[in-house]
Amino acid sequence: MQAEKRKFQPFVRLDEEVSELACIKLGVTNHFLGKQGDDASLAMSALQEYDWLVKARFEYEQLRIKAPFLHRNQDGWDLYFLFVGLFPHADDMQFYCDTVWVLEGLNIRIKDIYMIHLNKNYRRGKELDPHELFVVSSSFYNDKNNPTVDVKEAIYDNMHDLHYLLEQMEKCNLETVGAAVRKPQCMTRQKCLYYDDCFPQEKGLPDNSILTLIASRYKREMYEEGRIYLRDADPERIEGSAQQFAQIQADRNGGQYVDYNALANWLGYIHYPITCIDFEWERFAIPPYEGMHPYDVLPFEYSLHIMHEDGRIEHEVYLNIHDNRKDMAEHLIRAIPKEGTVLAYNAEGAEKIRIQELADMYPEYAEDLLHINARMEDLQLPFSTGVIYDTRMKGQWSLKTIMAMMDDPGYHNLDIQQGMDAVFEWRNLDKNVDNEDIEKSIADLKAYCGMDTYAMTVVLKWLFELVQKTSL
Repeated sequence: MQAEKRKFQPFVRLDEEVSELACIKLGVTNHFLGKQGDDASLAMSALQEYDWLVKARFEYEQLRIKAPFLHRNQDGWDLYFLFVGLFPHADDMQFYCDTVWVLEGLNIRIKDIYMIHLNKNYRRGKELDPHELFVVSSSFYNDKNNPTVDVKEAIYDNMHDLHYLLEQMEKCNLETVGAAVRKPQCMTRQKCLYYDDCFPQEKGLPDNSILTLIASRYKREMYEEGRIYLRDADPERIEGSAQQFAQIQADRNGGQYVDYNALANWLGYIHYPITCIDFEWERFAIPPYEGMHPYDVLPFEYSLHIMHEDGRIEHEVYLNIHDNRKDMAEHLIRAIPKEGTVLAYNAEGAEKIRIQELADMYPEYAEDLLHINARMEDLQLPFSTGVIYDTRMKGQWSLKTIMAMMDDPGYHNLDIQQGMDAVFEWRNLDKNVDNEDIEKSIADLKAYCGMDTYAMTVVLKWLFELVQKTSL
């Protein structure tokens, strides 16, 4: 049974029609505008009538491409590729080469090739300025985001004749679909949504399967040899990380491994009152508000659970619709105690960054905000470093995974189940699109963000209990 596909929603918000903004930058006036489903003959005819073609569809040898911008240049055409990012690298070369190959196959002479991309240094004023928003570059960029190889030169150096490949693709239409092939991308960062459909035989694997061994190059090889469990791992074929050691020891110990000394040492840095914090945020490709840069983040919600030494727990959720970052910063400073530990899950990759961004945006609050960051600890650390491992984690250590081991319903009863689902819900609120029950949407968002910080309190208590048991 195939997994239910979610309606596509981009991870980065892009409300504007980028091509229209790029037209302003390029000075495009009277032009041919292609659209999805166009017959390829329309673009060929437009070459005779227009000096600019935008999103024109061309086809050669059954390979169909969309040329973002073509501009007549005397006896040829300049080609502009639109890159809705900050620094186009030469890692999408096949796409660029295919486009040029089709155009040349149609006897369209290409003279110069450019990339038009977003300007990292652009800071929006009251109005969006397309002329400053974009950069037109004749170079790709390297890993340090410096201009490197010439775009046209790189494309022609990498371009190959596609006739044979297209013939082989045509033959594929006559063949049956082959068996699924496992690739590293299937499990990159997180398991693919369709992984269980491709490999249903793995769906019922035990918690201590050797296939859960983290960052192991040889785990499948060992599995196919009959080394089914973590405890069976060949010492000569493991990388020897602390996480792998913890996994193997957990299986040998009956399901759990704890480095009690290391855990007690880490907990020694946690002081009351303990403020658990979590943010939800949206990322915009094109800055919608004054002071923002391309691909800036807009935090729209935070949740706090404040644990006191006497057992009391206070809870607060802040949610804004549209942009109200200054008000958020003010509320955050007032709500978080001036002493004690601030706790986040993946603090270095999320919460610390969000607070630093607020401090940069509002210098008048920087001292108070950075004091919060200075007291922040990362609850993920004991799990990501192998201080503690439970085979029920199955090689993962997200907060939801850890919470699922607790004797608590956790996230199960929430209408919003994933962080991106929360972003999409807020996105609809912000746009006022298809939202019949605004109050329910707000309540669902608060419940989800609040669950993240509540989950931290549950997990932290569990860690304290583990250490206390050893001292009895």
